[in-house]
Amino acid sequence: MPGLRFVGRLGVADAVTVGNAALGFVAVALAGQPALAARVILLAAVLDAVDGILARRYGGTDAGPYLDSLADVASFCVAPAALVVAVARPSLGDPGFLVAVGVGALFAASGVTRLGLYTAYDSDAAETEGVQTTLAATVLAAAVLAGFVTAPALVGLAAVLAVTMLGRTTYPDLHPQDASVMGLVQTAAIVARGWVGRGCAYALLFLALAYLVFAPRLYWS
Repeated sequence: MPGLRFVGRLGVADAVTVGNAALGFVAVALAGQPALAARVILLAAVLDAVDGILARRYGGTDAGPYLDSLADVASFCVAPAALVVAVARPSLGDPGFLVAVGVGALFAASGVTRLGLYTAYDSDAAETEGVQTTLAATVLAAAVLAGFVTAPALVGLAAVLAVTMLGRTTYPDLHPQDASVMGLVQTAAIVARGWVGRGCAYALLFLALAYLVFAPRLYWS
């Protein structure tokens, strides 16, 4: 009986990446429960950071960059788009809902385009052009968990992020210590409940937006 093709060809980092892709599907399936779907998207972002750490520690594989981009399509393009549409559906009329669907499609398409460009041109660089898909998804998920963004505002935010993902603004990689702080806040936003969880979501949203707005000019040193 033939064995499975991936055995011996993929590493531990690749397994985490594939788990990230699975979480993207879970987030889409749970989009009708926005807070839970948002937490799953944030968990996928944590795994996205972990697979990079594991790849540097244990070595990557030739398939790794392709798996990473494919997983990010599910978790940080399609899942956030589905989350925005799910939040918009109950509170917007038919015209508004159709706008939300269009914005969601634009967000997913922009993310896929950016990931393709990143894999082709930026994957080995210390900076990248355009807002990262992980960052865009984190902003939307944190906004949902913080609970103060209305459905029209969330749709508008998704539209802005869709455009900025395709922009020419250059973003540097996070320093390891800053990435660790972001990861801790993100994990707290996932697991905490009540006012503590909402406070962590606010903090995560603040950090993500601060990086989005100020990093291109102030984060290079």
